[in-house]
Amino acid sequence: MPRFGYFLASEEHGPKELVRQAVLAEQAGFECLWISDHFHPWLDEQGNSPFVWSVIGALSQAVRLPVTTAVTCPTVRIHPAIVAQAAATSQILLDGRFVLGLGTGEALNEHITGARWPTADERREMLEEAIEVIRELFTGRQVTRHGRHYTVDTARLYSLPSEPPPIYVSAFGDKAAAMAGRVADGLVTTMPDRQIVEAFRNAGGHGKPMQAGLKVCWAQDESQAVKTVHRLWRNEQVGGEAAQILPLPRHFDQISELVTEEMIRQNVPCGPDVDRHVEAIRPFVEAGFDEIYINQIGPEPEGFFDFYSREVLPRLRQG
Repeated sequence: MPRFGYFLASEEHGPKELVRQAVLAEQAGFECLWISDHFHPWLDEQGNSPFVWSVIGALSQAVRLPVTTAVTCPTVRIHPAIVAQAAATSQILLDGRFVLGLGTGEALNEHITGARWPTADERREMLEEAIEVIRELFTGRQVTRHGRHYTVDTARLYSLPSEPPPIYVSAFGDKAAAMAGRVADGLVTTMPDRQIVEAFRNAGGHGKPMQAGLKVCWAQDESQAVKTVHRLWRNEQVGGEAAQILPLPRHFDQISELVTEEMIRQNVPCGPDVDRHVEAIRPFVEAGFDEIYINQIGPEPEGFFDFYSREVLPRLRQG
């Protein structure tokens, strides 16, 4: 039976609200936390993007749940040596309950330093080298290296946990899944895609943990929930490579104009129907994911946590 966690959406909520929701999640019986790492939200309407490492520090003092970044990009906006330092500190604060989830990122967040946005193949290559840098620094030794993408000059981490955090890698296609299976300690994704699971396992991921997440919108009225999702997260219904290459929230607003409320109704569990929520989560269970994270869209987290605590999580745990 997988563990069920709560997905903290940094794009939609400020830092204090994220900590408050984490407390509610723990009280409702969720077993672990995801938290997104963004510089910009996807849409201006979402309205937030706090610095994830500050929020993780606050979470370590507010709850006893494990925390995974879903996900951090250690390639352009932040040098992997700094990510290694942040992750090591988070692991100490969380008493060994931290997982460093990494991915190749989106131009939305990474373009802000003025660096060139690389191709997908180059981003995967950069991520693999970044993981090498992070793992080397986790040893506590002084590190000097001149790689293809990153230079590290006599750097050493002094505040180190007794065990370094595991590194999971995000994958949305076969190439990324194969890389995750080869170089990571676990897999992160947002789709119950058996092809991704098999690519991960066949490349060395057999026996390694797999995490996945999805978004829902509980509300007493289904139609109101659909409108909430359409207002705040319609960008998630845009397929293809747009999520990786568009640089500004207004671009996601423009491209998601084609998303209709009917598309939301079909693709996102909305409203108070227990069966609809359970049916959306069950494919992740059947695909073999070890941890499944659910995010509530919109302004009614108390109702969501009550609904999941009483109705949804018991059903899921019954099998």
